[in-house]
Amino acid sequence: MSNTLTPPSDDVFQNFINTPLDTLLAEHQAVNSENQVLALFHRCVTEVPAYRKFLETQGINPAAIASYPAFLELPLMTKANYMQAYSLPECCFGGSLKGSDRVAVSSGSTGQPTFWPRSVAHELEVAVRFEQVFSDSFQAHERSTLAVVCFALGNWVGGLYTTSCCWHLARKGYPLMVATPGNNKAEIFRVIRELSPHFEQTVLLGYPPFIKDVIDAGKAEGINWADYKPKLVFAGEVFSEEWRELIGQRIGLASPCFDSASLYGTADGGVLGNETPFSIAIRRWLAKHPDAARSLFGESRLPTLVQYDPASRFFEVHEGTLVVSGENSVPLVRYHIADKGGVIGFEEMWNFLKQHGIQSLDELRLPNSFHPRNLPFVYVFGRADFTVSYYGANIYPENVTVGLEQPEIMTWTTGKFVLETQETKNGDKVLHITVELLPGIESNTEMAPIISASIREQLLRLNSEFANYTPEERQLPQISLRSFADPEYFPAGVKHRYTRK
Repeated sequence: MSNTLTPPSDDVFQNFINTPLDTLLAEHQAVNSENQVLALFHRCVTEVPAYRKFLETQGINPAAIASYPAFLELPLMTKANYMQAYSLPECCFGGSLKGSDRVAVSSGSTGQPTFWPRSVAHELEVAVRFEQVFSDSFQAHERSTLAVVCFALGNWVGGLYTTSCCWHLARKGYPLMVATPGNNKAEIFRVIRELSPHFEQTVLLGYPPFIKDVIDAGKAEGINWADYKPKLVFAGEVFSEEWRELIGQRIGLASPCFDSASLYGTADGGVLGNETPFSIAIRRWLAKHPDAARSLFGESRLPTLVQYDPASRFFEVHEGTLVVSGENSVPLVRYHIADKGGVIGFEEMWNFLKQHGIQSLDELRLPNSFHPRNLPFVYVFGRADFTVSYYGANIYPENVTVGLEQPEIMTWTTGKFVLETQETKNGDKVLHITVELLPGIESNTEMAPIISASIREQLLRLNSEFANYTPEERQLPQISLRSFADPEYFPAGVKHRYTRK
């Protein structure tokens, strides 16, 4: 849009509505993303007052930024040095909020919550990520679909953003109804019982731990999930392929690469990428080949692996963390997300697979009729500091998660835990994990040893630093069991933190 101070013309909506997904993505692939991000920079210099001031404080002459290599020398934008340094209108195109018609709030997991104004027109780019999932994975353009939004509603970004993007798909002609019970389980179950029988499939959209709670609680209340041909859309957390497998088994999913997908999104940038059947198939193969995963990602743990559209969101890597640029009501120019991760080109990924013996899609358990989209990959481990150090080894929550995702243990626990190191009276370091029990489950003397042994087994398998640095007599973690929604470790309504330092 050339003028964001007026409502977007109907042409913006009609282009999204009338253009098939294949054509939209083909048009995007024809764009030179390096030239596009350079043009975004110059537009921000002209139209965004805060960005001009930001460059002045950094001693940057905008006229000198005439090439992509010069663009890569620009200072990184952060919440602290940009969003908290200038007024909100100054950070928007035109120095005004008039071009925005909605607002989201960041989670506040790293400090004070931040408001992020948005325009529905910018939302249409994000809707393409949802369309990829609903079309390529769920075939929702051919099947009547009930989408049940299980993210919290309100100003928090997940619920209303998801709802709005699903509405855009319905407006485009998808046979899609959107229900919005939010994170109210009783309302979710009422929607499932009364509406799901009228649709060919039901899609649950929410954070992984909550979707698991919904599935478990629904089963306990007599819901036979398999009857409703469920599909799952996740966001917000890294999970293991063991977890995906277990959840799929509980609700009768038969095609892991096509029955679920995770979105990589932030309040500031929107949905930045999405799992595809191809990325899931690769990740599932890597889960069984940890040495290959380590050579690809540089670590033993598995990150979220998604594909992204570089014409919509442009990624760079800075000291092992992700930097993104993209157009929004608050445009982002080299914005430091601080998520640990990296970028892999489409051809680069195929070359890696071929070097490890994968020559065709059927070797990834994908049908040969499936055609992966030629889009690059971004992988995300999560916030760069969500680790604890133990005997010089970095212990990651993802490693512990796999230890909890064993069938017997999942009948006791919610999957939430707090990982920390503690000192004994003798000054010895202990790896301590506090685990949340399911509602109505009481601890007994058998649980903690089983959980401890399972976590140690997965740490030894997945974390080479732990296996090599930690003395054998210190490898068994201490386990504390807490009741559901324990106010000290698992308070209700607060974004959960998996580590304490």
